[in-house]
Amino acid sequence: ELNLIDTPGHVDFSYEVSRSLSACEGALLIVDAAQGVEAQTVANVNLALAQNLTIIPVINKIDLPHADVDGVKRQLEEILAIPADDAVLVSAKEGIGTEDVLEAIVRHVPHPRTTDSPSLQALVFDSYFDSYRGVVTMIRVFNGQVRAGMNVKMLHSNKSVEVKEVGSFNPKPYKRDVLVAGETGYLSANIKTPSDVKIGDTLTDPQNPSGPLPGFKEIKPMVFSGIYPINSADYEHLKANLAKLQLNDSAFFFQAESSVALGFGFRCGFLGLLHLEIIQERLRREFNMDIIATYPSVVYKVVTTKGKKMDIDNPVYLPEQNFITTISEPMVKAYIMCPNEYIGDLMNLAGEKRGIIQETETLDSGRVILIGRIPLNEILIDFHDRIKSVTRGYGSLDYEYDGYEPARMVKLDMLVNGDPVDAFSLITHRDKAEQRGRALASKLKEVIPPQQYKVAIQAAVGGKVVARETVNALRKDVTAKCYGGDITRKRKLLEKQKAGKKRMKSVGSVNIPQEA
Repeated sequence: ELNLIDTPGHVDFSYEVSRSLSACEGALLIVDAAQGVEAQTVANVNLALAQNLTIIPVINKIDLPHADVDGVKRQLEEILAIPADDAVLVSAKEGIGTEDVLEAIVRHVPHPRTTDSPSLQALVFDSYFDSYRGVVTMIRVFNGQVRAGMNVKMLHSNKSVEVKEVGSFNPKPYKRDVLVAGETGYLSANIKTPSDVKIGDTLTDPQNPSGPLPGFKEIKPMVFSGIYPINSADYEHLKANLAKLQLNDSAFFFQAESSVALGFGFRCGFLGLLHLEIIQERLRREFNMDIIATYPSVVYKVVTTKGKKMDIDNPVYLPEQNFITTISEPMVKAYIMCPNEYIGDLMNLAGEKRGIIQETETLDSGRVILIGRIPLNEILIDFHDRIKSVTRGYGSLDYEYDGYEPARMVKLDMLVNGDPVDAFSLITHRDKAEQRGRALASKLKEVIPPQQYKVAIQAAVGGKVVARETVNALRKDVTAKCYGGDITRKRKLLEKQKAGKKRMKSVGSVNIPQEA
């Protein structure tokens, strides 16, 4: 019996990947025959090697006209130190090599690891929500056995539940009487709250407990964004849909918040930028929601002048600058793989993003991997796209979180006619505040429609204006009815119009369109 787990390759989900690998004895390393080894490939191989797994290299898409099988084999040996002689050549599209993959698994992957301990010890490596059975956990039993009717305890969440059903996958789930050491399957215990089940937790028998399996850690959101319905009447609909998404994604977090500009919405937490994009896309595609997402933010650690420590994920809640002692921002250790000729360009890009390249490793005759430290805030939006652009598509990025570092961060407020608009506020480095302010003011000028009076768009840091744009007023030709004659008549009409607009500006407000 073979159990296959399909894991994502992106760094946002690296913890889930590591827990899935803990449940396995071997791993299929699938490499694109056209693209070759990328930065994320290296990271995931290291995760598998850390678990002492047997790695079977598989080269996919060999049917493509520009596939370079020999080149990829060299990369496997030179970059990953994996013997490529036994690499399985496949084309999933054409169905070539599928049987060879299964034979390689049977031939190379060892039997499940177990001990003689009778005490139950099982790893939770995934879960999903069933509307009838509640949270269904996927488990790998390392020691002992689990059957319907027995009580089990989740060590890290410290909750005990009664098992209602156990089973395996073939590939659809089917019910069984018992799961024993070495087997993989599912467990249902009428758990109604997805957050009660933590990926990487250990299940044991409360009457005869075993120790926890190593490697567990709490999943914490790293990137935050506000999500608001375009139509305020859809608020409850959005809330229900976010709750549905959370049922099958315990790493996703949301709570209600309100904005003066956008109305009622939700502050959402994500593992990273890809996770954020997936949630937004699912809201649009699966639930047909029209939503607005605010600029993504990271979690800053703030120490106030009174010694209070705060975690700030929303610029609105950042204290005034004179009440702050230090602000620390999250950092990442970045691994950028690229051809040799682009090293200089990528070093310049890292410097532009307030990062520094600390190390350069030669991978093979034509490629290197640059290792550096960059603020997470700087790689959120366009860093990956810039890497692809600079390297003409040949560069790739992987990163891991690398603690916090004090930085000169400030809150940038955008004011429209002197009134701050909270939806446009963001936290940025002091050296970049003017540049970011000019860019935002320029973009807002393009989307805010002209009014009967001039509209001032200002970017301000702590009350000091660092950038300004002006939307010119609509002007009615009040002198059209004058035909020649005394110029003072025209001047009076223009002065009257000017006074009226000044009065309108003092009492009027600017309606900012949703696309802004």
